[in-house]
Amino acid sequence: MALEDARVGRRNEAGIAAVIGILKQAFGERFQTGVAYRAQHAHTTTYIPAQFPDGVLFVEGADDVKAAVRTCAEHKVPVIAFGTGSSLEGQVNAPNGGISLDFSRMNRILEVNAEDLDCTVEPGVTREQLNTYLRDTGLFFPIDPGANASIGGMASTRASGTNAVRYGTMKENVLAVTAVTAKGEEIRTARRARKSSAGYDLTRLLVGAEGTLGILTSITLKLQGIPQKIVGGVCGFPSVKAACDAVIMTIQMGVPVARIEILDAAQIKACNNYSGLSYDERPTLFLEFHGSDETVALQSAQFGEIAAECGGGEFLWTANAEERTKLWKARHDAYWASRALAPTLAALSTDVCVPISRLADCVSETQADLEAHGLLATIVGHAGDGNFHVLLLFDDTAADSVAGIEAFVSRLTARALAMDGTCTGEHGIGQGKIGFLEQELGGAVDLMRQLKASLDPDNILNPGKIFRMG
Repeated sequence: MALEDARVGRRNEAGIAAVIGILKQAFGERFQTGVAYRAQHAHTTTYIPAQFPDGVLFVEGADDVKAAVRTCAEHKVPVIAFGTGSSLEGQVNAPNGGISLDFSRMNRILEVNAEDLDCTVEPGVTREQLNTYLRDTGLFFPIDPGANASIGGMASTRASGTNAVRYGTMKENVLAVTAVTAKGEEIRTARRARKSSAGYDLTRLLVGAEGTLGILTSITLKLQGIPQKIVGGVCGFPSVKAACDAVIMTIQMGVPVARIEILDAAQIKACNNYSGLSYDERPTLFLEFHGSDETVALQSAQFGEIAAECGGGEFLWTANAEERTKLWKARHDAYWASRALAPTLAALSTDVCVPISRLADCVSETQADLEAHGLLATIVGHAGDGNFHVLLLFDDTAADSVAGIEAFVSRLTARALAMDGTCTGEHGIGQGKIGFLEQELGGAVDLMRQLKASLDPDNILNPGKIFRMG
């Protein structure tokens, strides 16, 4: 990522100084300007350089958000929403300073409507917190990006994850939001009805906007009933193509799989070492089925037949909760397992998504690309919807090493776009993929700029993300 992509103009030194003075007086100890606080609220997940805000405000309610945004708007100072900081493309960086709004204290579950299968939460609620709260109701929130991300951050980046093949992404699971605009006014985008034809779909506009059009203050979510029976298992394959072919056949035959994840041989090796597993080091699918005793047994048998037809080994599955937890804990720890392969190296996690019929081609060509250029990397993917991730390990102090991984990301993106895919299935654009958005969408990005300029004329809401305004 060329850092100049993230520059959005000059720092407003006078405005920043004025805002700091006002927020200190208004919020006392809840507003911090110390270096340690500021460093914790900048991007550090990958090699994108951290760009600190000038102050951090720990908001406790919508009134705090409105007051802070109004102050920043008056002095034309950037304001960046911060959930847990688990984003991967620099979404929480402050390229020209400004104020970070930390939502960790806005973590109340406001309402659960069990009969309607929905709930409303504040943006600082994390997915694990929500599901722990819901457990006794017999309901759960299915979107699982791996990290214990905040619901506000998940909505802002249009997150998905391992369950998306059955339950969809945040786009399909957010019914409504309340949000503070660039003027400091709070709006509500919809009611709790499951469908509506009332006006523009502002909910979908704000979901995935990465905090550039409004700052979320509550999110109304769809919930699901906890399945009567859950089984999970693994199946190894002789090649990535064989594994992908099994995924494609499973989806095309309508087998209602809840999770179907692909891990290449390098990733399996990393998971074995990190999580104490003993799987064969070959391309492997991790799967999960939800339903009744009868349906999950049938679905598991159906997949076993498909796997055999594609050259796979035996599908080893279990209904034991502890064994399933261990399996998916290893999958969610894939990032850290890969980092452990070379602890002294930096890491870049990038993702693309292609139509499922092209998944085998895209993954196979990507593996060949990695091998041809001698790059150390692992591949893991949400195979059921054509989305996969490449985690590259490299020396971020060596210019040629950095140039090599940036060139790879460009080739990977070009490959996905040539297959009518996208430059990011779930990480978002942030700063890291600004350069690819226009390649993918062309003139549609100009319309995005017009929307941004209309809703945020002074460009104070998370500037320098998704696209350049100039």
